[in-house]
Amino acid sequence: MNNTAKIKKLISQEVRRQQDGLVMIASENYASSDVLSAMGSPLSNKYSEGYPHKRYYTGNEAIDEIEDLAIDLALKIFKLSKNKWHANVQPHSGSSANLAVYLGLLKPGDKILAMDLAQGGHLTHGSPVNFSGQLFNFVHYGVSSKTEKLDYKKILAIAKAEKPKLIVCGATAYPRSIDFKKFGAIAKSVGALMMADISHIAGLVVAGVHSSPFPYADIVTSTTHKTLGGPRSAFIISRIELAKEIDRAVFPGLQGGPLENMIAAKAICFDFAMSQKFKAIQKQTIKNTKILADIFEKNKIRVVSGGTDNHLLLLDLRALNISGKESANVLAGAKIYTNANMIPNDTGTPLNPSGLRLGTPALSRRGMKEKQMKLIGKWIVDILKNPTDKKLIQKISLKVTKLTKQFPVYKNL
Repeated sequence: MNNTAKIKKLISQEVRRQQDGLVMIASENYASSDVLSAMGSPLSNKYSEGYPHKRYYTGNEAIDEIEDLAIDLALKIFKLSKNKWHANVQPHSGSSANLAVYLGLLKPGDKILAMDLAQGGHLTHGSPVNFSGQLFNFVHYGVSSKTEKLDYKKILAIAKAEKPKLIVCGATAYPRSIDFKKFGAIAKSVGALMMADISHIAGLVVAGVHSSPFPYADIVTSTTHKTLGGPRSAFIISRIELAKEIDRAVFPGLQGGPLENMIAAKAICFDFAMSQKFKAIQKQTIKNTKILADIFEKNKIRVVSGGTDNHLLLLDLRALNISGKESANVLAGAKIYTNANMIPNDTGTPLNPSGLRLGTPALSRRGMKEKQMKLIGKWIVDILKNPTDKKLIQKISLKVTKLTKQFPVYKNL
């Protein structure tokens, strides 16, 4: 078997894993067949440095139309006017989108206020091991030690004391709604710009089941592969007066030729996000997460903040004497895929935290609802309370396979 054949075999192996398992990693989802087709199209062959109708190479007539459409749709899904807002659909990832905003609007060393990674923020929100923390002076806010929810009065006090030039809101491991209006007021009170990183909740925002960062934020960044269910990529939306600096930071500042195959896939993703089917999936996503939270609480497994308002939840496993990493590995043995995660006031470490993060976007996209969540919740409870019972894990693994066959991944996507 040559190497190409090996790669094809491994791809098939991964496709089977996605089909036969329960993908409950909150940042993962299933891209539709149309999105996958665009990603794998000959658009990948074309160089198109620059922006629509201002390219450095010839032969971009169709490419320009595709990117124009993607830009229009990015604004349309949030009901934004082209006269006031601008979209850049070229960023390759959420990390590069965030960096483009920082470099475009600030100078290295400028102060930024954002959510602490250990309390639910993202690496690009100023972690010292990330470019953001190395290039800029980040100060952080977290959650209340009592409620494990954002304390806006405390965030305001920090903002007034630190006087940042930019305030970032958004999270990767925060199960509650974010009040963007309050963040906007805080930023305005200290003369700071406000950036909302909605990578995790963009699909919920589009569907109207989570509050919108518009018009309170000056800049909004997001990936397209989480609740939006599109390709692994990103976009930036900003007030029109900030567009030139951000566009320059993306190209030529950080990137060369954009990935037009991915931009076409984003346009398809945005188009689907305006459908009633997409909205129904987002509503079901939240219902499904709430059902899981109730099951864990009833079975004496502590849910961080006491519940969830969005697509994810966090479990505190300290009372079970099992770490987040151990629990994720044990669940994976039953074809249930989650991830270890830090929780507020964690006594563990980033490599071996006390928490487990679970999400329902992928399960909801497959069509799973309340009945399935009750089964899955019970299986997770049984495994977490009996992590060394190999017979139990094997038995549940077989049940998972049986369940997933009823919800084929690409039947309706």
